[in-house]
Amino acid sequence: MSITTSRASRRPARCFRTAAGGLVLAASLALTACTGSTTPPAPTATSTAGPTSGATATPGSTAAAPAPAAAGDIPQLVENLAPSVVTIFTEGGLGSGVVYSEDGLILTNEHVIRGNTTVEVAFADGQRVEGTVKATDPVTDLALVQAKRTGLPKPVYQANLPRVGEGAVVLGSPLGFENTATAGIISGLHRSIPGSASNSLSLVDLIQTDAPISPGNSGGAVINMRGEIIGISEAYIPPSAGAVALGFAIPAATAVEVAEELLADGTAEHAYLGLTPGELTPQIAEQLGINARTGVVVLAVDDGGPAGRAGIRPGDVLESMEGVELNAPEKLLAELRGRNPGDTVGFKVKRGDQSLDIKADLIARPTSNTR
Repeated sequence: MSITTSRASRRPARCFRTAAGGLVLAASLALTACTGSTTPPAPTATSTAGPTSGATATPGSTAAAPAPAAAGDIPQLVENLAPSVVTIFTEGGLGSGVVYSEDGLILTNEHVIRGNTTVEVAFADGQRVEGTVKATDPVTDLALVQAKRTGLPKPVYQANLPRVGEGAVVLGSPLGFENTATAGIISGLHRSIPGSASNSLSLVDLIQTDAPISPGNSGGAVINMRGEIIGISEAYIPPSAGAVALGFAIPAATAVEVAEELLADGTAEHAYLGLTPGELTPQIAEQLGINARTGVVVLAVDDGGPAGRAGIRPGDVLESMEGVELNAPEKLLAELRGRNPGDTVGFKVKRGDQSLDIKADLIARPTSNTR
């Protein structure tokens, strides 16, 4: 299912809420985060107390074993998973996170903690502890935070993709409302958000859900009806863009793979082609003098990178990669996501009235290059 809104209305919003309480929408398809304000907006009626009452666990304590939940028993699933989902407070706002290890390691989005070395981590039982940013990967928008608390309940991360149509529950802190659950279904797989490639490498190969995702949910959990983590909340397209319940999450398998690489040496390895892709419009095709309806136009090339060494030039149009049609810049990024440094990939390239076959040897993405 494609996103049918106009290009101007396809701007996804990352689920990060600023301390000022406003959703930051940057210009020219810039993306905002799903993080929320540090305090929820004032309700029109009296509000209920937050989840700070009751016994507070001490650092190092082990959480009580949750009651078993029958498949599809959403209240029990939420109760079981709540201790594994946290709220992350930064100087600029707040986001969510998911327990990755019993010794206090928290998985979240890179954009939630960007610019911070220390954060505050709040748990469902009301306890708050200091957290240290351990490692980040801007390419996939994932990060690890070490919280000063042990004995945490690590949830099961599902290695397989969910099925379209199965139930999904989103857990996090939308708009600063901590420990919130919303429900829906899995709406699609392998989604890339149109127009995002000009600003981000991360909004490709995502899970789509209609379970509401709002500012503050970023880095939180998307679970299935068995209580397994199937995704990490990443972005949504806001109603102002004409969307209804269009939320996106990083697949759990991707999150685990990147987290393990970050744990190993603090970095995640990604294949690097060394070019800037752009959308091929009829106007650009006419300017380039080519007869092509689909493809990815090369806007710039790193002369010392794989594309430059292979002979790809600015103005070339990449029609396919290893036989897969490239109908948008995001499709190229998604295809590269599945490749490794050292792989050789073949492109069908249109250059003026020429059709070329070019092979490029991918390398590891330089750590300073997140574009």
